[in-house]
Amino acid sequence: MMMTLVAMLSMTTVFAEGENTNAVNNVEAYKMEVNMDKLSQVLHLAADQREAVENIHNVFNTEISYAAQYGNSDRDAMVKRAIDTDVKRMRYVLNESQMRTYLMLLNTTINNRGLNK
Repeated sequence: MMMTLVAMLSMTTVFAEGENTNAVNNVEAYKMEVNMDKLSQVLHLAADQREAVENIHNVFNTEISYAAQYGNSDRDAMVKRAIDTDVKRMRYVLNESQMRTYLMLLNTTINNRGLNK
């Protein structure tokens, strides 16, 4: 009887650890920090563009971070809204060539993090 109790407590602890790990990994996927120097080089940004892109990205990063704190249905809608808003704002700042490159980078990042559903 005692061995069964110990086994059940052990299994519960293992499952709880798995849940915590999944939650941490889930939140980590929503961190969208970017090296602005590298992004600026890849997109060939002018100084004023870099400042605008940095500001837009900071807002995007904040919106995505908030999404990580909500339930799945709300989270998916918040991520979609954040991405749509980010793309719309970037279109005002970037030219066509820069926008194509930015969209490729953004899509790759979103897909690699499993946020594209």
